[in-house]
Amino acid sequence: MSASVGPERPALEVADVIRKHGDAFSAKHGGGLTIAQRKALRDLSVCRTAALGGHVQRCVECDHELIAYNSCRNRHCPKCQALARARWLEREAELLLPVEYHHVVFTLPAEVAELALANPQACYDALFQAASATLRDVAANPKRLGAQLGILLVLHTWGQNLHHHPHVHGVVTGGGLSCDERGHMDVSPTWRSCRPGFFLPVRVLSRVFRGKYLELLRRLHAAGKLSFPNRLAALDDASAFVRWLRPLYQKDWVVYAKRPFGGPAQVLKYLARYTHRVAISNSRLLEMDEGRVTFRYKDYADEQRSKTMTLTAEEFLWRFVQLRTARESAPCRQVEAEPASVAARDGGRRQRRC
Repeated sequence: MSASVGPERPALEVADVIRKHGDAFSAKHGGGLTIAQRKALRDLSVCRTAALGGHVQRCVECDHELIAYNSCRNRHCPKCQALARARWLEREAELLLPVEYHHVVFTLPAEVAELALANPQACYDALFQAASATLRDVAANPKRLGAQLGILLVLHTWGQNLHHHPHVHGVVTGGGLSCDERGHMDVSPTWRSCRPGFFLPVRVLSRVFRGKYLELLRRLHAAGKLSFPNRLAALDDASAFVRWLRPLYQKDWVVYAKRPFGGPAQVLKYLARYTHRVAISNSRLLEMDEGRVTFRYKDYADEQRSKTMTLTAEEFLWRFVQLRTARESAPCRQVEAEPASVAARDGGRRQRRC
């Protein structure tokens, strides 16, 4: 009789970095970590190990045994997202329509991203609100489309190099049910499609998004719902905050509309890449040696070339825990155009946390 432990694991995992350098990292930075961040480090370090228990599968013919240890199921574990992703996609498949879908990305500028790092829940919620309101308002304009869209927004807070880079990916129907300029659906709505291969003007989306997001920030500040630690402390003053906002109104904000998907099947394939993605997958890790971690990333600013980056283990873990999605903020929200999908039977437009 022989025994083995399965399934076969990658040569290097994020869990390996945590197990080797996590204690030193926690001793130095533990006081500044949230409960959720400490839990993520703890869960990932024991995922699929004897510490979580497991079960044994035995062949009745040769008595070969396979030991399978239990998963941690943490939202930020690179090894635990396959099942959750499959279940999510199965549920969402019921809401897809046989229409063209477009991919739109809304990105916060670096100045606002720094504020978002200190106020993740408030700023990420505002990002969802501004992006969805921008799409709905521009699409409702009769000069643009005059229709309600179906919108799915997915939040990402990191780039491939593990830098803080908050943005939302939107998967949007290439058309919707007819409505007036205020977004109220017609009594007898008809389907209005975007021009083939074209969504909505990006420059218009950018300017509307900028105005809506900055207005939400202004309201959050007036309501005392923003904190300003360290070098942001001066912005606690109302007049200083207004001065800080002023140049942001003049800056071009990045809104990017990619070519449309080929159909519902391609939408599902795309969603599988984004809805349950973690900060870095194990497959991108290349080496851990002498307290340094080397990983592969794609440089989108350089024609998407594949490059490598080496960080100290401490810096790697610091970026990993900082760039995980805020526990209080839902990583995905859906705005449904009634009754353009199965969910329309619930009536009304609704936002849903996934």
